[in-house]
Amino acid sequence: MDAPVTLLLIGVTCAVSLIAFRTPSLLMRLILWPPAIDRHRQYDRLVTYGFIHADFWHLLFNMVTLFFFGRVMEQVMTQLSGSRLTFVAFYFSALVVSILPTYLKHQKDPNYRSLGASGAVSAVLFAYILIDPWARIGVFFIPMPAIVFAVLYIAYSIWMDRRGGDNINHGAHLAGAAYGILFLAAMEPRVLGHFLESLSNPSFG
Repeated sequence: MDAPVTLLLIGVTCAVSLIAFRTPSLLMRLILWPPAIDRHRQYDRLVTYGFIHADFWHLLFNMVTLFFFGRVMEQVMTQLSGSRLTFVAFYFSALVVSILPTYLKHQKDPNYRSLGASGAVSAVLFAYILIDPWARIGVFFIPMPAIVFAVLYIAYSIWMDRRGGDNINHGAHLAGAAYGILFLAAMEPRVLGHFLESLSNPSFG
């Protein structure tokens, strides 16, 4: 599958993350730290936080997910718009939109930090689910329909976002998921009808 943008995003994210693992000063410059944006106008952090990760497994999970679903969405958005720049705009805007609620909530908190591509990856994944809700996806090696995963994922993220305490930005996951759906629906309104029709015709094959 021809998906140069997705592969480039994965390559750059892996490279930057791996370097940041060994370079604390780089990690601290790229991470989402609200006071740096609020006081020092380092708005680039609203994007750069998505190119660093907490550890190898955090990086691996996000990049594997992006590899499988990003390639499909890059092709879909390129076909709909005629340009691969649409997927570029989608991914980078998803990084910003998914983290904005977190930034606004913790704008004055000097102890808060966030990192990882999970919000943008959620946007990609949920845009894909809108296209093929009955697709089989593997969750910790357990296959399930994409729509079932979506319901469980949203319910779990809402619960954990309210509960807190696990150092995972579930709010960014939710914001990213919503953005992925809204972006694709705005880009091609007919996808909503397709989604509803697909839901009414379950396919587990």
